[in-house]
Amino acid sequence: MADEIKIGAYICKGCGLGERLADAQLATIATRDAKASIAKEHDFLCSAAGVAMIQNDIDNEGINRVAICACSRRAKTDAFAFENVAITRGNLREGVIWVRPDTDEARETTHEMAADYVRMAVVEAKFQKPPSKNADAQYNKNILIVGGGYSGMTAAIEASIAGYPVTIVEKNAHLGGNTAQFYKRVPNHAPYAEPADTGIADMIKTVENDKNITVHVNSRLTKTDGSPGQFSADISTESGSTNTQQFGSIIQASGFTPYDANQLPELGYGKSANVVTQLELEKLAKEAKGSPIKRPSDGKEVTNVVFVQCAGQRSTKEGHLPYCSGHCCLTSIKQAMYFKENNPAVDTNVIYTDLRTPGAGGEDFYRSGQDKGVLFTKGQVNEVIEDGASLKVKFKDLILNEDIEEETDLVVLATGMVANSGVDIEAVVKIDTNDEKEKSPANEIKINVKDISVLNLTYRQGPDLPHLKYGFNDSHFICFPYETRRTGIYTTGPVRRPMDLQQAQEDATGAALKAIQVVENASQGRAAHPRSGDLSFPSFRKEGCTQCKRCTVECPFGAIDEDEKRYPVFNESRCRRCGTCMGACPVRVISFENYSVETVGQQLKIVDVPDEFSEKPRILVLACENDAYPALDMAGMNRYEYSAFVRIIPVRCLGSVNLIWITDALNSGYDGVILMGCQKGENYQCHFVKGSELAHERMGKIDETLKTLSLETERVETHEIAITDIKRVPEIINNMAATIEKIGMSPFKF
Repeated sequence: MADEIKIGAYICKGCGLGERLADAQLATIATRDAKASIAKEHDFLCSAAGVAMIQNDIDNEGINRVAICACSRRAKTDAFAFENVAITRGNLREGVIWVRPDTDEARETTHEMAADYVRMAVVEAKFQKPPSKNADAQYNKNILIVGGGYSGMTAAIEASIAGYPVTIVEKNAHLGGNTAQFYKRVPNHAPYAEPADTGIADMIKTVENDKNITVHVNSRLTKTDGSPGQFSADISTESGSTNTQQFGSIIQASGFTPYDANQLPELGYGKSANVVTQLELEKLAKEAKGSPIKRPSDGKEVTNVVFVQCAGQRSTKEGHLPYCSGHCCLTSIKQAMYFKENNPAVDTNVIYTDLRTPGAGGEDFYRSGQDKGVLFTKGQVNEVIEDGASLKVKFKDLILNEDIEEETDLVVLATGMVANSGVDIEAVVKIDTNDEKEKSPANEIKINVKDISVLNLTYRQGPDLPHLKYGFNDSHFICFPYETRRTGIYTTGPVRRPMDLQQAQEDATGAALKAIQVVENASQGRAAHPRSGDLSFPSFRKEGCTQCKRCTVECPFGAIDEDEKRYPVFNESRCRRCGTCMGACPVRVISFENYSVETVGQQLKIVDVPDEFSEKPRILVLACENDAYPALDMAGMNRYEYSAFVRIIPVRCLGSVNLIWITDALNSGYDGVILMGCQKGENYQCHFVKGSELAHERMGKIDETLKTLSLETERVETHEIAITDIKRVPEIINNMAATIEKIGMSPFKF
């Protein structure tokens, strides 16, 4: 029969497995206990001969499910990439022999671990289907870039070189953004000694002469809809005309606005024309065209200038910026050199609390400034006042611990970057309902508008990208740089985080590559980061759906809407395949072809759970595949031992954990359950943003279930795990084993 499931179990003897485990017995267990169709051993499964053996069984024996019982599922993925079959892995190397001592006393329990992992791999394969490409997948190579500044143009040029058509939408009349106002830039190549040409004019010419790049100036996005491979954007001009275009991906490069120095009256801004910001000094230098810079008030040539660092930055005062904008110290050094170029006798004093010169040439550029006579004073400026024709700068010298006054012609304030990130969404969920009972303030979207919308998204979660700390657009530098919670939309440049031109160039190149990747993935119906290439996508059993909307509300990526009858509608190309919807569903009707309530539930059920007299407890670990499972693998690689009584099942995200798995495990006689997920909260490291947080919320209710079952609450634990916690994860497992020994076996064994 064409639909017949034929599972092939393949057991490796390499990497010491053959010396530690009875492979023939494991093969028997695969066929006898887990009902594999065939089970074969091989000296090195990942070798050409081993792979050929498996491929031959697929081609000639009708094998359509493959269970590889060897190393971790994170290893040898290229070798075991068989097409049109479901593939599972039993982790016998990192998960068994590398975490157990090679002693006679440990041999029995080590083999029991291996036997269970073989059973689990085979039964997981039984309940999987080979994922197939979505027939609705679309291929659109066009990339939309919102913002025509340095970052936006860099991304456009890089994408064009790679062969992808690009459209730039710029709200101003000219390309170049803030960089077009610069006189010179901090150098980006050795010897890092002198300010360099910005190169912005050449970049603009490159963009305008590139037939692969279309530019719309004096334009904005008035509506953005769709998903990767099939975005639709309305581009409107100042005159009111609008045209709609289709795109495969979007890069938001909307840049920054300088911090409003009018909020710094104590530093003299707004009171004296001779107190300027760094950007205003760039304009003065550009107007001077290499001649001596003159002060704004009376056109007198500047002979003395003070640079005030961290003006309204790195401060907890109300209205100030709590963060460092990254470029300001180097910019002040550069600008001090503007004065020294014309007259080395000009006094230039950079007053700082902490001097930061990031980048390859930062230290060299700082030394060059010293060599030119730029003075650096560690101090805290408290006040700038006008004193006749000059200014007085009052500051605390932090080295001498003295209050100092300095007279100067010009004061330059190093104000920071404020991201042009659009509308800030406080609550990201809006439930459209005709049910009066569900109409409440909690169900309404709350918006703090600090700017007009940049993208004007039609998503139910709001018109712009979510903001992270300090108003910068959503993009986690550890878990998913460039990616946002709107699949296929990427951020780059100072809208993502504060950065200088060198960093912006690298950042924009990375964003362009990500935008290209998602276009290609979308054309094949494959997932974007972090499960890049995954063909599976969620589906649901309609007749079992209670229309509770939990999947719609809890999806971190806006991938689920509702139809007119309030049933969920899954947007496959927005979906990241985290399975959060699956974990949220109380009636368990949501599943993926290769990941479901059954693929995990059947694994935990097939484990051999000894009775109470054996003194061999069983501990279930559900480990996030992004941080916790790699940490467990690395613990094995470092030969950190942990209890032989644990059985580990990797999950896509802790957010995908359905509470039925916990109750099934406890009812089946497991003595303890550990959930290992990513760090949650403000400094989250969850690759699916909210998954770990949602799982913790769900598990907060498990104590009541345990009490109802007359079980100790210590039997279930949830831990936040970083990928570097390679020593901590064995300790958590061993501590649970010690807890079970103390409180006793589960009464459900009796």
